[in-house]
Amino acid sequence: MEEKYYLKVGRASDLKNPKDRRIYRFFEIFPGAVSWFTLLILIFLSWLLPFWVAIFIISFVLYWLTRTVYFSFHLRSCYSKMKKCEKIDWMQKLNNLKDKKWTDIYQLIIFPTYKESLEIVRASMQSLIKSDYPNEKMIVVLTAEKKGGEETRRIAETIEKEFKDKFFKFLLTYHPSDIENEIAGKGANENWGARRAKEIIIDKLNIPYKNIIVSCLDVDTYIFPKYFSRLSYCYLTVKNPLRCSFQPVPFFINNIWQTPPVSRIFSFSSSFWHMMCQERPEKVTTFSSHSMSFETLVDVDFQQVNVVSEDSRIFWQCFLKYDGNYRVVPMYYPISMDANVASTFLKTMRNVYKQQRRWAYGVENAPYYFFGFMKNKKIPFFKKISFGFISFEGYWSWATNSIMIFLLGWLPLVLGGREFNQTLFSYNLPICVRIMLTLAMFGLVGSAYLSIVLLPPKPPNYGKARYLFFVLEWFFLPLVMVFFTALPALEAQTRLMLGKYMGFWHTEKFRKKTS
Repeated sequence: MEEKYYLKVGRASDLKNPKDRRIYRFFEIFPGAVSWFTLLILIFLSWLLPFWVAIFIISFVLYWLTRTVYFSFHLRSCYSKMKKCEKIDWMQKLNNLKDKKWTDIYQLIIFPTYKESLEIVRASMQSLIKSDYPNEKMIVVLTAEKKGGEETRRIAETIEKEFKDKFFKFLLTYHPSDIENEIAGKGANENWGARRAKEIIIDKLNIPYKNIIVSCLDVDTYIFPKYFSRLSYCYLTVKNPLRCSFQPVPFFINNIWQTPPVSRIFSFSSSFWHMMCQERPEKVTTFSSHSMSFETLVDVDFQQVNVVSEDSRIFWQCFLKYDGNYRVVPMYYPISMDANVASTFLKTMRNVYKQQRRWAYGVENAPYYFFGFMKNKKIPFFKKISFGFISFEGYWSWATNSIMIFLLGWLPLVLGGREFNQTLFSYNLPICVRIMLTLAMFGLVGSAYLSIVLLPPKPPNYGKARYLFFVLEWFFLPLVMVFFTALPALEAQTRLMLGKYMGFWHTEKFRKKTS
């Protein structure tokens, strides 16, 4: 059997074979090159062939409108299924399983932390205690970054003192900052915490790996009461659970009442996107907080420590390791995390941009799976095309679509010359684009409604008029998408293309004190 040496590749320079290194480097260049080529060729053709570019722009906006309507149905469908899941007594359903013994299942929960406040970490731990799943079946790992300094150590030790007797096992560990060939960040910290849990707790107790579900959660994650019972039911009833990851719906709403409009819009937009993805499990990868079998995690040698986007990379590790026989199971059940808030408005806007850029740097997975597809001949060709195209198209759309729709639609008028501008078609071009974009804006009404429905309880010092403001701010989405979606994605792809690799940027967790 061929050694799958490429499963631990982080970037082209990690490969020893010169030919492989050149191929991987080509795949690193490819996403950014395609995005820049798309934008530049449209600018050039707007001057050379303005009529045909205008046709393309109208067709593209029509396609985008159709896609918006299509996704809105997915959004409503997921919301309906999610509300049903929240009402079901999953513990009762576990007890009713005849051929499965849920009491053998342990939950391994890994919280990586770095400079988060005591209040944030404590609230996440308390959400575990409030879960309907027995605390004596939980192994909790708080893995702190050593470089966080004395304050991080003080907070970690305080949490250990408060919660070490609340669960079956509680492990506090510190991730060193000087390990060779690591990118300091969440993935390396999770890797460290999972390995320590295996050595210090699991192996000594001889717990079968297949009886452990590991959940890697951001430290600001609130677990909804039925999360682990729902997760266990999915794990015990799905076909071949060792070849599955389990994905909840992430809501960035813990501190949503404190956020400025741009951050709030992106918090809900991200949640809505992942709600729609739950309806397309055959084409979705893992994101942020997710769960999987500990046996599988050990088998793929844990999370990669040399990448930024560890949350989605673990899916591709498994997909390539098991020759395409790996998938994501949607849970249709929510968890909640913090929205992006900083101490000042300008700092929040900067952090929103940086967070979007880090998420967009998930494009580093494209060379990984393209190279893996080339090396692994056992993955069915259709799966390679399906997963490869869908994922790559997502990165391309992320970096180009907003710019194409809201800027390039006017370029034929600006660059097309007098001959084109004197045509009836040039007169109607902006009108057609405006009408279709206006129709697409009606789709925002549904998003605005859901954003109100999903809000946590309103703080007593906030007036009811703020609900109206929350609705109206959605109509700024098309404009902010250019500056806070397309541009950070284009920057991330350009950095990868030029070999200016990014490190892990840690999102500040900040909650204002309210009366």
